[in-house]
Amino acid sequence: MEKDLSGWYSYLRAPEPTSEVEGLKKEGGRYVEPIGLNSDPLNVFSVVQEDGQAVIRISGEVLGVLITEQEFENFHLNLEFKWGEKKYPPRKDKKRDSGVMYHSVGKEGAKAGAWMRSMELQVQEGDTGDMWCIDSTSTWVRTIKVDGEESFRYDPKAPFHVLDMRGDRYCQKSKDFEKEYGEWNRLDIYAYGRESVHVVNGQKNMHLTDIGQIVNGEIEPLTKGKIQLQSEGAEIFYRDITIRPIHTLPHFK
Repeated sequence: MEKDLSGWYSYLRAPEPTSEVEGLKKEGGRYVEPIGLNSDPLNVFSVVQEDGQAVIRISGEVLGVLITEQEFENFHLNLEFKWGEKKYPPRKDKKRDSGVMYHSVGKEGAKAGAWMRSMELQVQEGDTGDMWCIDSTSTWVRTIKVDGEESFRYDPKAPFHVLDMRGDRYCQKSKDFEKEYGEWNRLDIYAYGRESVHVVNGQKNMHLTDIGQIVNGEIEPLTKGKIQLQSEGAEIFYRDITIRPIHTLPHFK
């Protein structure tokens, strides 16, 4: 899926003032309209050669997403990522950040002017495998409260806790399995029915159940959607992307 960008389309929100985009409306020194669908004047998304093979490069210069044209249900998504060097506002002085979002539905730019409604496997230095409910998605996760913080951590032995936009919509992974900067990391997402599992470098660190979306105040099941790869202020490379159908969730110790 990374020999070229066929099968994918892009959406980019309004860039930061530090970027130069001809013809895009500005007011008070800031861009006030998104770059939008399938327009990439800054070459945020491209295919390049890295470590001897074709990979997807996401520059991170503008917040946005590369999105599959196809929806997927009951699947195993496998890919590898490696951080690049460049960082951009508004995250120039923060952790390198990206993300893989699945069960993506609805309009582009629904959240933060950039993301589709979805579930996210966070890809961020030290936080890879964390979970975010993007826009009005909802899920149940076994969690414990993190000492001294107003946040939760996945613990397979803990009680279930609901996560969505009406309260807490973020959950930390159980442990950090990311490799050192400059190394390739493997990610696996297993999604079957209303459940999903996040696996980082062969280690399970998140399990979601009862995945849904809030529509008119009611939770409707969410079992399929598109895949999004985030551009979020940091250069990142993705390679060896495969998506295969599954008929059950695998068993993890």
